[in-house]
Amino acid sequence: MAIKLLIVDDHDVVRHGLASLFKDSDVRICGEAKTADEGVRLARKLKPDVVLLDVLLGVGDSLDSVKRIRSATPDTRVVMFSAFDNPTYVARSVSGGAHDYILKTATRAEVIAAVTGAAQGATPTRFGELRRVAGTMSRREATTGGGVQLTPRETQVLRLVAMGLSNQEIADSLEISVETVKEHVQNLLRKISLNDRTQAAVWALRHGLA
Repeated sequence: MAIKLLIVDDHDVVRHGLASLFKDSDVRICGEAKTADEGVRLARKLKPDVVLLDVLLGVGDSLDSVKRIRSATPDTRVVMFSAFDNPTYVARSVSGGAHDYILKTATRAEVIAAVTGAAQGATPTRFGELRRVAGTMSRREATTGGGVQLTPRETQVLRLVAMGLSNQEIADSLEISVETVKEHVQNLLRKISLNDRTQAAVWALRHGLA
């Protein structure tokens, strides 16, 4: 049975390219949308198996639309499709209930695998940004909780990490050295028992710190 896919992307070239990409596969494009609102409306109407949702639409992002699509049609899976591996985007995608997050540099086989896997309810693909992050967070959720004691400065740094700022940008913002920022990042990762900035961004979002 063909997989019904709704594409939400504001670039005509990308949508046309995806139509060509899925040709001769088990994925059938049932609709296309240029805006987040149109994507939610079509998802409600068409009830696709999967929505391939661009992270950035027009002047804003579409990350709040993940929850709206999932609410409108709970059986539909959402795969984020992005040119950016920004940890905040990945964190908000996890929080919103996206099934996977793949970059636009992915190969044809990888994109098809991500959509097919989402339709089947499989775990996020090995090349997707969510597999490592979501898996780690689900294991840590029960053990860390919200009781981790961060210093005020560590909390500031964590919030800026969750915004996607680099170490240099955080240093400039807080008027401290890059080396000090690196030390704060390592300390907070150790306290939260996480491995990297993206996981920290997810944790911050889930605990109301971002």
